[in-house]
Amino acid sequence: MSVKTNNIYGKIVISNRTIERFVSKVAMDSYGIVAFVNKGFFDSVVSFIKFGSKIKGISVSSQGDRIFINLSVNVKFGVSIKAVVESLKESVKYRVEKFTGMIVDNINVNVMGVTK
Repeated sequence: MSVKTNNIYGKIVISNRTIERFVSKVAMDSYGIVAFVNKGFFDSVVSFIKFGSKIKGISVSSQGDRIFINLSVNVKFGVSIKAVVESLKESVKYRVEKFTGMIVDNINVNVMGVTK
């Protein structure tokens, strides 16, 4: 699936995979994020079968010109999880909206573990 919009210059289509790659770069720049992880066993099996087709721990879906993002991450030991998650959400929302010119409707962050 992809995000689609029109403006004075014409039709713009951005694939969800492109947004997933962008989100992965933005999120890894956020303080306290160590790695992306699969949410569960089913996600692990799907990523194994579809090697290279999806970025681990990131799911992007869209409806019209609205974007929905789900992240599954490990955070650094000793940091405030609440502060890291809030910072991550704000950073991803701002930068994806600037990148795509579309609205990020919802960002869900699942903290799957803590890493030293």
